[in-house]
Amino acid sequence: MLESARAARTYSASLRVSLKSDTLRGRARALLAFSRPDALRLEVPGPAGVLCVAVARGASLTAVFPSSRAVWEGAATADEMEALLGVRLSPPELMDLLTGVPPSGVTDYRASWGGAYPRRVFATLNGGSRLEAVVESADLDPALAPAVFEAPPSPGYRRIAADEARRLLGMR
Repeated sequence: MLESARAARTYSASLRVSLKSDTLRGRARALLAFSRPDALRLEVPGPAGVLCVAVARGASLTAVFPSSRAVWEGAATADEMEALLGVRLSPPELMDLLTGVPPSGVTDYRASWGGAYPRRVFATLNGGSRLEAVVESADLDPALAPAVFEAPPSPGYRRIAADEARRLLGMR
């Protein structure tokens, strides 16, 4: 089981995510896709469409909030992922976490397996944040078009800081 998940070059999943830290709390459904080594897409659905689309590709991380006509841009690093999402993991570390490989940025890691991939992942991140991801469905090695990892167009959107991005995501 571990080997098939670990060897996956691409991944697509529907998740329920919970994050708790001293400064942030949040729960969300999310759609996530990745293509190793460094392409990641995270969509957070909202009540009236997509709330946020965050895309990491190479060294760039962009989050677009279509209904708020806002965009956040940063580097695809653990620091910037934490600033935006409250999760101190780089995109490749997040890929590892979801495929059953404890990343270096984690002090406690537990995965419950169901078939070829983890169905539930619990991790305590460096700094004490607790992340739980329940995988509702996933595909290992699906065919993903390169356009999946392009940020949605955002002409005329206002630039926002990470704290406003977290607020738009509903994190308290």
